[in-house]
Amino acid sequence: MGRAYQNRKVSMAKTADAKTKVYSKYGREIYVAAKSGGTDPSGNLTLRGLIERAKKDQVPSHVIEKALDKAKGAGGEDYAPARYEGFGPGGCMVIVDCLTDNPNRTFGDVRQCFTKTKCKIGAPGAVSHMFDHAAILAFNHPDEDGVFEALLGADVDVSDIENEDGKLTIFTPQADYFKAKQALLDSFGEIEFDVDEIQFVPKGSTPISGEDVAVFERFLSLLDELDDVQNVFHDAEF
Repeated sequence: MGRAYQNRKVSMAKTADAKTKVYSKYGREIYVAAKSGGTDPSGNLTLRGLIERAKKDQVPSHVIEKALDKAKGAGGEDYAPARYEGFGPGGCMVIVDCLTDNPNRTFGDVRQCFTKTKCKIGAPGAVSHMFDHAAILAFNHPDEDGVFEALLGADVDVSDIENEDGKLTIFTPQADYFKAKQALLDSFGEIEFDVDEIQFVPKGSTPISGEDVAVFERFLSLLDELDDVQNVFHDAEF
């Protein structure tokens, strides 16, 4: 898989009004994870990973606690994941992941981002078959063989392991995320993960240049303005 994922994922809310949007993004994701899997991070690895990432991104504790408190209540927003796929400038492939309480509104907003930049939104599955839906866990550890054996012992399907000066990056199918993370925690205790995410990793790349680069940047900027958009994955190679 290589390190392509590092350059092919666009985290929303990193530019204008960065802090507010980052807080909103994490608040929504934490709320959804806690609502579906429980509010105790020790028993909800997805929630635990989100909280750890939120703290690294300097999200205040009161934002995290507010999201957890909302999830404990009977009411609250009813957010659901929504995924849109399509083609950007130069034929590059794009996946837009959202959390929404109004799918019709979100679809209309995302579609406008495509049409305003002469990109083409496609049907579900239009491009996702050209990406691996992978769990990625990166952390510092001196014993690559020991980590590999721990994962195999837990019946984890390891797609790839990279070792860059003692920093290990584990790739597994997304279905093995919980098994992989639990196996690592059981074998090595507390681990500080530099990356702890499920991402779409492109199997290849589509080169874009010239005017296409500017159009693609505008397309990403328009998506960045939408509160419902959480992440964008693409195979564009600038």
